Amino acid sequence: MEKQLSMVLVAVVVLLMASNFHGAYAANWQRAHATFYGGGDASGTMGGACGYSNLYNDGYGTQTAALSTALFNGGKTCGACYQIVCDTSQAPKNCLRGASITITATNFCPPNYALPNNNGGWCNPPLKHFDMAQPAFQKIAIYRAGIVPVRFRKVKCTRRGGMRFTINGRNYFELVVISNVAGAGDISKVWIKGTKNRYTWIPMTRNWGANWQSLTYLTGQTLSFKIQTSNGRVRIAYDVAPSNWRFGQTFSSNVQF
Repeated sequence: MEKQLSMVLVAVVVLLMASNFHGAYAANWQRAHATFYGGGDASGTMGGACGYSNLYNDGYGTQTAALSTALFNGGKTCGACYQIVCDTSQAPKNCLRGASITITATNFCPPNYALPNNNGGWCNPPLKHFDMAQPAFQKIAIYRAGIVPVRFRKVKCTRRGGMRFTINGRNYFELVVISNVAGAGDISKVWIKGTKNRYTWIPMTRNWGANWQSLTYLTGQTLSFKIQTSNGRVRIAYDVAPSNWRFGQTFSSNVQF
């Protein structure tokens, strides 16, 4: 009798845990719509409003999307990852059942106020919308659908290799694109440091998208970067760019979230 009671209690606990897990999991999902742009591999080469120069070189490939105003958040979500599933309950004939994809936010889908929100103006505020690269869209929906209802949630990014730093600008103006960021993916703060003052981290400011700027003359110095992602985690990439770095060059680090 005691053994049976014990087994019943264990079963109840397991059911409660499963119920709580499912509830927490389901609560993370939000509703949106998705369309697609481009075609084939070509749709994964452009960085757009985030400033990535080449989505293959920057570690993103074609599993990417442009986000509507409500999701893009002025470029603060560049690099973030979202898991997306087609909503079969609303579009059973257009969705690929059981399929999901994780995309990276790499561009901005601008609003079109000349069109109504439910007929072409899908990226108008306050709508949540993903304009996906065509290969990504076709992982969850059929091509002829054009637009489908989806459910999405923000997830952890997985990357190969370390973070990458592309240094643009001129003289005392450094404009650094930081790409291939794992973990949260989207960056909230950046600091830069040269070898002439190893003990002082200089705050950088977001110029646009994934571009971070500094107005300190650091030419001829080895550069280090400190990066904080949106979840508060911090990583330091020491001596990423050698003292003979030049504007327009990209440097890969061995540091990752």
